[in-house]
Amino acid sequence: MYIDLEKARREFLDYAKTFDTSIPRIDGKRWHSLRVMDDSNKIAKMQNLNTEDIELATLIGLLHDIARFEQYTQYQTFSDINSFDHGDYGAKLLFENNMIKNYIDTDKYNSIIEKAVKNHNKFTIEEGLTDREEFFAKLIRDADKLDIIYESVYIFWKGEEEKVISSKIDEDVLNQFLNEKQIKREKGKKYQYINKIISVIAFIYDINYKGTFEIIHENDYINKILDRYKYNDLHTQEEIEKIRKIANEYIYEKINIK
Repeated sequence: MYIDLEKARREFLDYAKTFDTSIPRIDGKRWHSLRVMDDSNKIAKMQNLNTEDIELATLIGLLHDIARFEQYTQYQTFSDINSFDHGDYGAKLLFENNMIKNYIDTDKYNSIIEKAVKNHNKFTIEEGLTDREEFFAKLIRDADKLDIIYESVYIFWKGEEEKVISSKIDEDVLNQFLNEKQIKREKGKKYQYINKIISVIAFIYDINYKGTFEIIHENDYINKILDRYKYNDLHTQEEIEKIRKIANEYIYEKINIK
């Protein structure tokens, strides 16, 4: 049993067209999903998976953000705090009314797909998953983060340069990074732009597979993100250089672990 990925891709694009893709943020999620589909495929191949599992990982990449279209249409935001959890809603959307049948002919992988979509956006993966459920949940988390890192180089914060370079690092954000932790933001707290950038860099602390680190390294993403801006405050710029060094050394170590 192999998955017809071209059919799934067409179905996804047809679904996206039922929303107003003239809105840049909605259209952006369409392209994000297609890139994550490709990244999932690439990471799966680097894991030397069999053809069926590569296709399964690729399908999950395509579907992981399927709730985003309805989220933005209803709430004009991608903030889960101010709308709904898009991982939970995506799993519900796909399986409550059997929409998943539009994308794959068998229900053999339903649990894996559902758990991966549900867990792709959580701070940590839920407990109690089977080994295969956890494996694919980790893979989509890698692929999703990889594209957010890409977007941080080429898409995010355009036209907002002055706000970025005048912002300063929050101490709690810096401390979390220095302790090799993902940045856990406090609910209701507004974070300056530089802290959003550091949050993306800190994704490296939740990357699961060596191949993902290799892609980040090969594309020089960390340096490209940090080279976009020169901060007004000298101390802030010094902290950014410290973050650059730590992040690149961490990635290098992960690539070279045998």
